[in-house]
Parts: sequence; C-alpha cells; structure tokens
Amino acid sequence: MFVHVVLFWCKPGTPETVKQAIVDYAHKQMPTIPSVRHVWAGRSVASARDVVDSSYDLGLCVIFDNQAGHDVYQPHDIHQNFIKLFSSHWAKVRVFDYK
Repeated sequence: MFVHVVLFWCKPGTPETVKQAIVDYAHKQMPTIPSVRHVWAGRSVASARDVVDSSYDLGLCVIFDNQAGHDVYQPHDIHQNFIKLFSSHWAKVRVFDYK
C-alpha cells in the first residue's frame, strides 16, 4: 500500500463554495483514475489536543496499491486538472507519502 496525504491551507477569503468544490472534485473525480484505490477528502477538525495540528483547511488522502500506482496518478489528466482548477486558492500545500 502507498498512502498519499495532502494538506491544503487556502488563501484568506477563499469562498466556502470553492473549498467544497475541492472536496467534491476529489471524491468524484480522483477515484476514476485507474490506480487509485480509495480517496478521502474533507475539512480539518478543530481539536484542543496539543498534538493535533488543525491549522490547515482541507485534507486529501489517496490510497494506491504501490508506488507505481502513485506514479501513474501524478501526471494523470484528472490530477493535473485538479491542480489547474484549484491551485490558485492554495496559500500552502504539504504532502506526506508513506508505504
């Protein structure tokens, strides 16, 4: 298994409708990429626990069978369209990959 986690900090003033569109696109379009096994996307959850960083706005988790599946995903048109459509709304992005 290969896990691809992306956290997004949106630019100030990003409309809630855009944030929801990012989540919706991830849920509807990303699973159609053949190498994608599972997708989860959503809003950060506030927490009083010191170990929880909820400073980001949106999170995306994409699961693949292996790194080769991830390597198919990165240049795929659906993934590239996601970046094209929404990257102008991102102030900061952090990626965490592990297997």
